[in-house]
Amino acid sequence: VGLIAAFVYFYERENLKYNFVIAATAEEEISGENGIAYMQPILPTIDFAIVGEPTLLDLAIAEKGLVVFDGKVEGTPGHSAHIKNEDNPIFKALKDLEWFQNYQFPKVSDALGQVKMTVSQIHAGKQHNVVPAHVDLVIDVRVNDSYSNQEIAQILQENAPCSKIIPRSLRLNSSSISSEHELVKAGISIGRKTYGSPTLSDQSVLSCQSLKLGPGDSTRSHSADEFISHLVVSFTMYS
Repeated sequence: VGLIAAFVYFYERENLKYNFVIAATAEEEISGENGIAYMQPILPTIDFAIVGEPTLLDLAIAEKGLVVFDGKVEGTPGHSAHIKNEDNPIFKALKDLEWFQNYQFPKVSDALGQVKMTVSQIHAGKQHNVVPAHVDLVIDVRVNDSYSNQEIAQILQENAPCSKIIPRSLRLNSSSISSEHELVKAGISIGRKTYGSPTLSDQSVLSCQSLKLGPGDSTRSHSADEFISHLVVSFTMYS
């Protein structure tokens, strides 16, 4: 809504330095093929973009990439009443969970800090009296600009103790815009701060330089009753 309001505000203006194009797209949360990726071949050549995201109206000039991995810890199935199963995948998974919790990627980015790795889902077993054959894990990895997603996948596949670990996609890499870009300098000139964002957006699939900007607080994202505070008034005043 903030982007649409700004677009409408400037729509009738003449002799602007740039021609503004707005794309209100879907499927951002799933990085779907029918969102901004579908629109890019239709749009004219874009010099740079503003991606509408809650940033407290500061400038997110870099953002982490994302790789989601499916991990499998394999073991030996059996009846829980029989002699102790030394190959119970649930107990084996404890070592895997500890590794994911403690592993530190050596390269730290000035803009985006460390790579963040989180086990976000775990599933095993269907009956109380059966030791399962495997434990399934989902690992969410937020990648800084010191690594490509392919490098992250190689590190996990070579070092994680899981029996198998497979990336779902490697296309959502980290992205950034130079702090010397005129768009960034324009924001700084009116008092906005710059930072590196830990969250992913459509920025990851754009073919041009871009930054994230918008009213609202990113820490409220994915929570009940999200809202935008008085900062939206500041946005109008800057116009």
